Amino acid sequence: MSLPKLAYLTGEYPRASDTFIQREVAALRDLGHEVLTCSIRTTGPEHLVGPEQRAEHARTFKVLEACKSPLRLLRAHARWLRRPRRYLRALALAWGTAPKGLKGRAYNLIYFAEAGVLADALAEAGVQHLHNHIAKASCTVAMLASELSGIPYSFTIHGPDIFFEPQHWRLDEKTRRATFVACISAFCRAQLMCFADRGDWAKLEIIHCGIDPARYAPSAHDGQSLLFVGRLAGVKGVPVLLRALAALAPRHPELRLRLIGDGPERSALESLAAELGIAERCAFLGYRAQAEVAEALTGADVFVLPSFAEGVPVVLMEAMAAQVPVVTTRIAGVPELVEHGTSGILVPPGEVEALANALDTLLADPASRRTMGAAGRAKVAAEFNATTEAAKLSALFSAAEPGA
Repeated sequence: MSLPKLAYLTGEYPRASDTFIQREVAALRDLGHEVLTCSIRTTGPEHLVGPEQRAEHARTFKVLEACKSPLRLLRAHARWLRRPRRYLRALALAWGTAPKGLKGRAYNLIYFAEAGVLADALAEAGVQHLHNHIAKASCTVAMLASELSGIPYSFTIHGPDIFFEPQHWRLDEKTRRATFVACISAFCRAQLMCFADRGDWAKLEIIHCGIDPARYAPSAHDGQSLLFVGRLAGVKGVPVLLRALAALAPRHPELRLRLIGDGPERSALESLAAELGIAERCAFLGYRAQAEVAEALTGADVFVLPSFAEGVPVVLMEAMAAQVPVVTTRIAGVPELVEHGTSGILVPPGEVEALANALDTLLADPASRRTMGAAGRAKVAAEFNATTEAAKLSALFSAAEPGA
């Protein structure tokens, strides 16, 4: 049996901060699926940091860019108007699921316009199943495109921020109409169960984001180097890390921190490092390609991620695959990946002293770092392998085909 042709849609693809989607697409292609990648917006140049991103960017269908052509927009909607019942049903869905107020209605009508163009492109390409990542506005477009075209759709839900506004994003209706929902953790699935109809719970599948462990060489664990990888935004808790570093500096004169990533708080964080007297210990490196992140992990002794809210961070998987012990926060689905005292140390979010003590413990004990690193790699290889998780998705896509 031939595998269904897929389309993958998200708000912005590819992005340096969402390489897990790129890996998932690559793994599905390796399994034999043809995958058309689609992005609502055109990715900014700051995210095209390596050859993989540039190649994916070149081959991705950009929805808003296509909508800028009035002729293409009119032609796409004229196609679906030939099926007036379906068209009006999709229009009613856009209106009925819109957030309250004129602004909410206006946005959903814009999403409907985008959905018509996307659905036309999918039909022309012979796509048999549409899958969305990040179940916000782009998932609304996916739901409407599915209603217009009859192409079944599914989505991967991550959290945590989407669970702050579940009614706004109509998670109940999106789940009801999807063939299945891939939840990245048991915690994520439980959160969605709070808002989805009980009759739809059987659709909720746990599919981990994954990595290829073979891409990561083991760290030496013989220095005083900390590594953070992530977006420089409030949710990542970097000020807590910088204050912990300042507290540790007198006891660890060789201690250094590298920060890979960028974001709206970079300037403020650089200023905070200077205020704390640790600017010379901190290297803000900006976004880096996947290969450069893997190389940075080989030189890290401890990986630290002090986030306030997360799903299950892929960057933790990468660190664990490189046999780097991790210090991170006990939140959301993180304990499903990191076992406290075995592959790393979990600390309460927002507590500088707890973070500093955990880092101090590992920096003083190279033997524990090696033991935890080995345990972390074994965990990732067993439960968070991109190829294994893609095979689970492939089976779900094939089962969702009409007549399957």
